[in-house]
Amino acid sequence: MDVRQLPAALRGAGVADGYYWIEGVHEPSPTPPDFVYLRRTEDGEAWESGTYERGTHRPLARHADEGEACAQLLRLLL
Repeated sequence: MDVRQLPAALRGAGVADGYYWIEGVHEPSPTPPDFVYLRRTEDGEAWESGTYERGTHRPLARHADEGEACAQLLRLLL
């Protein structure tokens, strides 16, 4: 699975749109106060999954593979 397929999988599993943020693919507006996220690392060489709370990104894992990153986000939300 890639990041473009991930939102459909999450919706199919009953996860509300405001619970997650995927860089460039699913960025709810207005931005929720807290959510689970998936984004590229600053160097663009990996993916980072984590939580966003009270204005702070808290990375939980770094993934070299996009599919791995998507699987992690699914695990966090299901």
